[in-house]
Amino acid sequence: MPEPSRLFPEQEPASAGPAAAASGAEGHRARLRKRLLEGGAEALADHEVIEYLLMTAIPRRDVKPLARALIQRFGSLAGVLNADPRALAQHPGMGATSAAALKIVALAARRLARQQVREKPVLGNWQALIDYLTIDMAHLTVERVRVLYMNHQNMLIHDEHVGDGSIDEAAIHPREVIRRALDLGATALIVVHNHPSGSPQPSRADIQITNRIAEAGRLLGIVVHDHVIIGREGHVSFKAKGLI
Repeated sequence: MPEPSRLFPEQEPASAGPAAAASGAEGHRARLRKRLLEGGAEALADHEVIEYLLMTAIPRRDVKPLARALIQRFGSLAGVLNADPRALAQHPGMGATSAAALKIVALAARRLARQQVREKPVLGNWQALIDYLTIDMAHLTVERVRVLYMNHQNMLIHDEHVGDGSIDEAAIHPREVIRRALDLGATALIVVHNHPSGSPQPSRADIQITNRIAEAGRLLGIVVHDHVIIGREGHVSFKAKGLI
């Protein structure tokens, strides 16, 4: 009769198979979720924010390496969230669903910031305005010009994308800017553009075109409150610098 040990050989310790790996991943995700819900603004590192967003689109995969790869490729959390959707979708390990999970956050952030600007007079809500413009423009790779039109209470009534390109009279016409204010019933405006180089310091052309718009406004009773330049390194207010 065979020895018992031959009939019932001692079992080897269970190896970490798919179930164990899944359990480990769930534990990691639960810890991230707990830190997110119980911590403050800095509860998660940038790559963990991306990781958490990807978890909703890729529920059964370890997405930490993918999150780190995206941060490395696009340079920062803002760089990932503001990246071209096609570039995100075509990144190895991504896809349309994953790209959409990231882009919806940038969309929500813009709409929240825009709503906060519209709720109060612009000049008394300056930081909200700068936050909105930074979210919307600091990441752009082309120079964009826009004009914020306000009523007599300095409430924002229209945010107009004037054009793309360097800020000269080919991109923005002083008389057209003021004529548009009259059409909208606006009594004041703020000119805004971005510097893709990152530095928000104004050029001579920036100063000259601002002076022309301000002069055209004075003739027709339209106040040019400011010209704001947005860059990845911060912003510049012409009013604060005494340039307007």
